[in-house]
Amino acid sequence: MRRAVCPGSFDPVTNGHLDIISRASRLFDEVVVSVLINKTKKSLFTIDERVEMLTEVTKEYGNVRIDTWHGLLVDYCRQNDIPVIVKGLRAVSDYEYELQMAQMNHRMAGVETMFMSTNPLYSYLSSSLMKEIVKYRGDVSGLIPELIHERLAARLQES
Repeated sequence: MRRAVCPGSFDPVTNGHLDIISRASRLFDEVVVSVLINKTKKSLFTIDERVEMLTEVTKEYGNVRIDTWHGLLVDYCRQNDIPVIVKGLRAVSDYEYELQMAQMNHRMAGVETMFMSTNPLYSYLSSSLMKEIVKYRGDVSGLIPELIHERLAARLQES
């Protein structure tokens, strides 16, 4: 079985993330979308909320499952017998950092990294940009799923 992991914080998930997940799901038998647990970083949504939202927006893909991890991604890959990490690249600036991580992951555990160039429709998207725009009631239609937009707007109105 060909397995891959798409890691990230997904706080919140964008259509750019979903584009990469969707394309990976066509290439691999199973894709694990793994949500980073970073105790030092303040996230807008809890881990459970991000898992719930990702589960909902990826339910159409029969071979995608959602999980969480804390620690080194290569350890997660080893523990779950996943030989490939799939990463989306928005711009050349992403590549330099991601290449360094890919080389270290390969050295540490023989895990391969597959880079996918992001669909140009989403190349400028980031979770932080979506939070900023929604905070000021800007239009993000077509950039994040409607479910995510509703949850994001509600959360930002609370704060």
